[in-house]
Amino acid sequence: MLKGLEISVLNLSEVRNSIEDFRIHSEFFKKEFLKNEIKLKSFNSKPLSTYSKISDGDHSKFPDNQKREVRYLQARDINDNFLEITSDVFVSKTYLDKNKRSLLKGEDILLSIMGTVGDITILPKGFKPAMCNRALAIIKNIKGISPQFLFSYLTTKFAFIEIERLKNGGVQQRLNLDVLSKLRIPNLGIEFQKMIEVIVLKAQDTRLLSKQSYTKAKNLLLEEIGLQNFTPSKEPVNIKSFKDSFGTSGRLDAEYYQPKYEKIEQAIKSYSNGFETLDAFIDDYSTGYPYKSSSYIKENGIPLIRINNIKKGHLDLSKAIQIPKEDLDLSTKDIAYENDILISMSGTIGNSCKIPKGIKAVVNQRIMKITPKNFNNEVLPLLINSVIGEFQLNRIGTGGVQTNISSTDIRKIFIPKIIENKQQQIANLIEQSFTLKKQSKHLLEVAKRAVEIAIEENEEVAIEWIINNE
Repeated sequence: MLKGLEISVLNLSEVRNSIEDFRIHSEFFKKEFLKNEIKLKSFNSKPLSTYSKISDGDHSKFPDNQKREVRYLQARDINDNFLEITSDVFVSKTYLDKNKRSLLKGEDILLSIMGTVGDITILPKGFKPAMCNRALAIIKNIKGISPQFLFSYLTTKFAFIEIERLKNGGVQQRLNLDVLSKLRIPNLGIEFQKMIEVIVLKAQDTRLLSKQSYTKAKNLLLEEIGLQNFTPSKEPVNIKSFKDSFGTSGRLDAEYYQPKYEKIEQAIKSYSNGFETLDAFIDDYSTGYPYKSSSYIKENGIPLIRINNIKKGHLDLSKAIQIPKEDLDLSTKDIAYENDILISMSGTIGNSCKIPKGIKAVVNQRIMKITPKNFNNEVLPLLINSVIGEFQLNRIGTGGVQTNISSTDIRKIFIPKIIENKQQQIANLIEQSFTLKKQSKHLLEVAKRAVEIAIEENEEVAIEWIINNE
């Protein structure tokens, strides 16, 4: 006897009238999916294409040597339903003019449709024209519905169930545009939509304040070292004698002696309060453990911190792989606790963050975990992520296709001994930034949950929930 198997018995006519033109595989008609469909139909739902135009990003082979005139977004630039630009990619205005179907502007909604399907954000009002790659769907020219409400609905469990039903593909999942256009959007009241719109706009404003606070912290740090107006030299040539080059560093590669690196080192060594190597500020460290991929699980385990979870300034465990709890003792020195500092050692080397409060995780191989001493644990990651740490680590990084760096080399980078009261000023700005970031995330959660409550119960109950939770 089969247990736990959800079976739905449907007539052929019912199959033909489902969300797509025609689907015959049983997975598409799971009870969860059909229940969701019935619920949305009760709100006089209409296809997404009723309210917007839908396209995807650039399909062309990305040309080299582009002018840096127009921002080029990728799926990895979406984080926590906000636009968090991590890629430094631009194209020329001419290139954009040839690919206008991929044009982005304020209040467009971006949805990842390849690889990790379902990551979503809405561009803020006044966003400068940009474009994106084909991994993103663009929901634009939105009319007859609040863009912010539409975005919030698309983050709900009801939209997620629809997307799970519609996406296809084998190893790499994909959501086709013609299928996306049929996604059902419930018809809720205009006044309720306006309430959701206000919350989302407030969340975006709060996120912007968070970024500004973090930028102030970074600028204050660079100003203290005398690097506030630092512009990297593009001069590729730096003539050195054998004594001043290989005789001192043991390096023969020309890249190592570029003027931009020497300017950073000179600024650190000229700092009025002196400098030390990073090793002087490390109480203890480890470099991760090679947990076997065969043991990875998705839930009810311990988060495994891998290199892609380490962003500049924060730890993102939203999609982290986990290991079984019984594997926790495989390497106790690689258990990460609050206030430990992480530094990536492969690929994109030097990304650093602090372990936030309430996190207990383990650290994968090729990540250096530091227990700091005699240096503020908010300021040290900022310093490592700034040009002060970035240029030093890039200078000594080795390898071919994938750059690598050793813990020995990391411990040798120069760290200016920032005076204590200045460290505290910088730390206060960083903490303010994180508080605002948390608030912005909460506001989006309020908007999402309110839409879900309106669908589950009614708008009046949802409005009361907003009043009590915003």
